[in-house]
Amino acid sequence: MAVFLILIFHWYLSLFFQTFFHHRYAAHSMFTMSRSWEKIFYVLSWLAQGSSYLSPYSYAVLHRWHHSFADTHKQSYEDVNDKTLINMMWRTKIIYSSIFSRKIEIEDRFKENLPEWFSFEMFANNWITRLSWAVFYVLLYVSFATEWWMFLFLPIHFFIAPLPGAIINLFAHKYGYTNFDLQDSSRNILPVDIFMLGEGYHNNHHRYNRRANFGVKWFEFDPVYPVIRLLDRVGIISLKRAPLTRTSDSLRKPVLHEGF
Repeated sequence: MAVFLILIFHWYLSLFFQTFFHHRYAAHSMFTMSRSWEKIFYVLSWLAQGSSYLSPYSYAVLHRWHHSFADTHKQSYEDVNDKTLINMMWRTKIIYSSIFSRKIEIEDRFKENLPEWFSFEMFANNWITRLSWAVFYVLLYVSFATEWWMFLFLPIHFFIAPLPGAIINLFAHKYGYTNFDLQDSSRNILPVDIFMLGEGYHNNHHRYNRRANFGVKWFEFDPVYPVIRLLDRVGIISLKRAPLTRTSDSLRKPVLHEGF
């Protein structure tokens, strides 16, 4: 039982910081925060993601590409022809590494207002650091696993940061339902998204990609949004009030991407 609790805790902790800090803050600038708080969330994200820590800068560039080129010949890393998570994650890794190492030229529009803390990211990306996290996970399982097959869950911990993005990009452009007719294939995976903390409302997000609440219909609860509102209320972040056309006026209408 302890191993499953550790796995669930690690999944949601890593996913929260990815959707809150990497996605909604770095990629879409849905809210602002001070440089001090930005660095705090850098460190918290590293503690949550561990061995598979993702650079907020590199993640944001990749995600902005996704919104601009989804389902086109210019799409950055995901491909509807990818058959498995492994194929998609490997494709993403190659592009991500090139962005992180600054080996490819990035258009200015994809770099606007991105968080950067290069010295910390070099430390977090170091293989010694990553391997240290992996050893820590193994030691946790040595301490708490009661059956040999429980160790089969270790790869999830090793690659926990890129897994949610791969799941969304592989499945949320193929399966689910749509609230909006868009110029891409984005879909909402589940009507109540408790497994991906709102990230499964992919069609909604592609329609309103500056809106901090990914849910649109009354039953589409985004678990991260109340946390964002709380952090805004106590002054840790400053939430941008993105306008939203009433659902009844905009559902099922074709629209263009609205930027980042």
